[in-house]
Amino acid sequence: MSSVAESLARFREQGFVILRDVLDAPAVDALRQALQPYLDLGLRGRNDFEGELTQRVYSLVGRGRVFERTVEHPAVLERVDALLHPGYLLTASQAICIYPGESAQPVHYDDTFYTLPRPRPPVSISTIWALDDFTAENGGTEVIPGSHEWGDERVGAYADGIAGAAGPVPEGALVPVEMAAGSLVVFSGTLLHRGGANGSAAPRRAFSHQYCEPWARQQENFTLSIPRERAKSMSPRVRELLGYSIHPPFMGQLAARHPEKALADDYVNSLVADDAEIAKRESSRP
Repeated sequence: MSSVAESLARFREQGFVILRDVLDAPAVDALRQALQPYLDLGLRGRNDFEGELTQRVYSLVGRGRVFERTVEHPAVLERVDALLHPGYLLTASQAICIYPGESAQPVHYDDTFYTLPRPRPPVSISTIWALDDFTAENGGTEVIPGSHEWGDERVGAYADGIAGAAGPVPEGALVPVEMAAGSLVVFSGTLLHRGGANGSAAPRRAFSHQYCEPWARQQENFTLSIPRERAKSMSPRVRELLGYSIHPPFMGQLAARHPEKALADDYVNSLVADDAEIAKRESSRP
């Protein structure tokens, strides 16, 4: 694995960097086994962007310890620490399984819904972890190197998905991310990319964790999607990433209290408590 400084330099130059062989074979197998029961449910994407021959498993961080550990993996966080402000959040966490015959995803960039003029620094950082080898044939992610620095006009000419106006992608602009299972690619939320077409005979499994600035709204509302009892068992770092945290001075507060208080065994919602006290006082009046 390259040093943090080397990988960050490459990231800033081209908008992405591949971290190879971060997970060993047993770790990859454990993740595949944990994911498979959810894939067995057979749910498919609802449109071209999700992929009609693609399965997506959302709120993945809440579906097992093996996924929690990847969210706070040092190889990722020590790089995201340098790219986003302290207190950054997890904004999305999902598995992606692309089946044979799936077409290429529309070209897009991940933080397009933060409607700030480009060029600009990214509001989010994405990771995609390979559970199968990524190749040019089997639907490996395709990127346009350097596009993280493009302005709105140039992006609009290329992006044909949620990013903006339709436009053909010139031959050779998209470069496949080829890496072995257990590796991951880290890329800027402003980088143009897409899931490739799967022309192979086997599914291509992966999962993606995305992180955003502490002041940005998360794509997934993890404090609602992940059951409270499950969140209580997670590490303090993962809970912070989910949103059980404060961005100074008070962003994320829970009725003027730290949101971690909601996970305490004796927690009572302050609105419920206040209304109960008011009702008690009113009932005791002569």
